[in-house]
Amino acid sequence: RRKLRTDVAAAFPNLSAEQLTEFIPNKEELNVIKIYSHKGEAITVYMNNRNPLLFEIEKALYPTVYTLWVYPDLLPAFSTWPPVLQKLAGGADLMLPGVVVPSSGFPQVERGTLCAVTLLGNRAPVAVAVATMSTAEMLAAGMKGKGFAVLHTYLDHLWEYGDKSYPPTLAPLVTDSAEKESAEDEEEVEEKEPVTSFSTDPLQHVDVGDLSLKELDSCAILRGKEELNENRATGTAEDADTEVQHPQEQMDALFNQCFFHALKCKVKKSDLPLLTSTFLRSHMFSCCPAGQQLDIKKSSYKKFSKFLQCMQHQKILQVKELSKGVESIVGVDWKHPDIKAFAVPEGFSSASAAQDSKSEDREQVYHAPEIIPLYGVSTKMIPLFQESGHKKGSILSSSEVRNIVINYVKTNELVDETNKNFVKVDAILCDCLLDKSEQDEISNLKWDDLLSRCLERLQPLHQVTFPGQEPVVRKGNIEPIDITIAQRSSNKKVTIIKNLELYGLDPQCVANILQQKVQASATVAPVPGTKDRVQVQIQGNQIHHLAKMLLEEYQLPRKYIQGLEKAPKLGRKK
Repeated sequence: RRKLRTDVAAAFPNLSAEQLTEFIPNKEELNVIKIYSHKGEAITVYMNNRNPLLFEIEKALYPTVYTLWVYPDLLPAFSTWPPVLQKLAGGADLMLPGVVVPSSGFPQVERGTLCAVTLLGNRAPVAVAVATMSTAEMLAAGMKGKGFAVLHTYLDHLWEYGDKSYPPTLAPLVTDSAEKESAEDEEEVEEKEPVTSFSTDPLQHVDVGDLSLKELDSCAILRGKEELNENRATGTAEDADTEVQHPQEQMDALFNQCFFHALKCKVKKSDLPLLTSTFLRSHMFSCCPAGQQLDIKKSSYKKFSKFLQCMQHQKILQVKELSKGVESIVGVDWKHPDIKAFAVPEGFSSASAAQDSKSEDREQVYHAPEIIPLYGVSTKMIPLFQESGHKKGSILSSSEVRNIVINYVKTNELVDETNKNFVKVDAILCDCLLDKSEQDEISNLKWDDLLSRCLERLQPLHQVTFPGQEPVVRKGNIEPIDITIAQRSSNKKVTIIKNLELYGLDPQCVANILQQKVQASATVAPVPGTKDRVQVQIQGNQIHHLAKMLLEEYQLPRKYIQGLEKAPKLGRKK
């Protein structure tokens, strides 16, 4: 404890002797735990009986947001706009265009200085970061580029180790009229659920930017999480406080109404298992009263998965994760008192609702997910990307990779003077992009070859965004919808379709539609050798019908469908 107090005093000289004694008391319980970051780094955390106070990485001490809320002036602070918090919590670093320039000017910091990040209008820090350039360099760069490497944010796993309290409201020391107006404008921005930056289990590391969340067990916590700047106040300043909560409570009530209405009138036991996205899109939306619209982001849950988790906590239903970001309802307790007590609103009838559900699969418009290829910085590629402030595991788009490589080449003056289509290979490019057999033979590369080699040597990732849901980042390239033809007894052929769930398609729904279209038997069965994956099997070679449905009706890109070339050749009937 004495050594820790000495280390804290050396790391944070702004603390007075009284504050130091208060910070590291003599008799109060102090625990030391070890956790692992998303990159697998071992991190030592110092906790009192309630909250984590400090964390230590490679013998360097850093304060948590809980500590900074007690000592907000412990570190030089830089402000950003409220929407930026979502990006920081998602694993992004703070870029200079997102930093608000105060009228009093920036605090003077050097490269490597530990800083706090606050939101405009509130002095309570929401992130701890390291400056990647000095104040003078920031201004000289025209406030462009990366300004801060973010280590820890409010609402990440480290924050969850504490009492999960929210940032206090601390008035800025200097607030001019322009900043006040900016803060009012930002009230319309809704905060999204952050992505955790720390994992307590070394076997469950997540990459930076991985948009899956550590699920929480408590329904009260799920519903009670406050969001900063929830809704824009539409009335006068006096109405602002009441305007923030009222629409949220209304949306919660609407979601509960449509949820119980759908379970009572639309979903049958034979429909299970049912993809949660299909349940929301095909069943709950149709239960929404005329003139109203379900919007999960305007509720206190923020994500449909959180809403369903809360319902599961109440033992109304059971949800199972099929793959990352894809969940299925596998059980419903129709005898639950809340379902039995629910009364169908006027204007709806149980009979008509049940009838509607039969045609719902055909009538519901499917929207293909947006799929974006991403790239993670691998160990071998670190030397090429560290100059731009990226580390192992940093996630980049193809355009970001291209810009980083181009900037590296231009900064190091590697463009061939005699032929600008070629790039000279320096030591770093040689180690990162060339095989051992090529290193003595190749001295320059074409631009296209340079960029393609770079992308090939990065870790492949992909981001999937389903309509109305948060983006999900997964490792590897997305598996295509796999269509194969198999031969059964008596020389009969069957068409087998796999990986529909990855694209938000309910296998049972697809099987029902295909069965009606081709008038052939269709079944859904587990994929051999897997626990949670299912496949659709339909009699005959039905690839022509499948191609029309997937490409034309569902608008899925052809590159995400494998096996269309196995369609039977159409010939004249004799």
